[in-house]
Amino acid sequence: QVQPVESGGGWVQPGDSLRLSCAASELSSTFMGWFRQAPGKEREFVAVISWSVRRTDYADSVRGRFTISRDDAKNTVYLQMDSLKPEDTGVYYCAAGRSDFYFSVRIQDFVSWGQGTQVTVSS
Repeated sequence: QVQPVESGGGWVQPGDSLRLSCAASELSSTFMGWFRQAPGKEREFVAVISWSVRRTDYADSVRGRFTISRDDAKNTVYLQMDSLKPEDTGVYYCAAGRSDFYFSVRIQDFVSWGQGTQVTVSS
C-alpha cells in the first residue's frame, strides 16, 4: 500500500514560490493527488496526476499557478506552487488514489493519506 510522506512546506510571502514533495513507498500504477485544508474549512482538492499518460487536473483556484508532476523512478510526486496568495494558506496533503480507478478528483477516491505539511502565505 502506498504511504505518502509530504515535505517542503513553510512560510512565504505573497507572490513567492514553493515546491512540495511527496515521497511514497511505491507509486506503481496509482494516480496521486494533492489536497489542502485551511483552518475552519473542509479539505479541498488541489491537483491530481495519473500514472501513465500524466493526465493532470487542477482546482480552478490554482490553475495556471500550480503544477503537479511525478517521478516514478524516485517514487515522488511534486507540487510546484507559484504566485502564492494568502488564500493558499493551509495544510497540504498528498494522497494516493484507489488502485481500481485510473483518475479522479473526488476526495472519496483517495485511500492513502500523508500527515500533511503546513504552507503559510503571509506578509
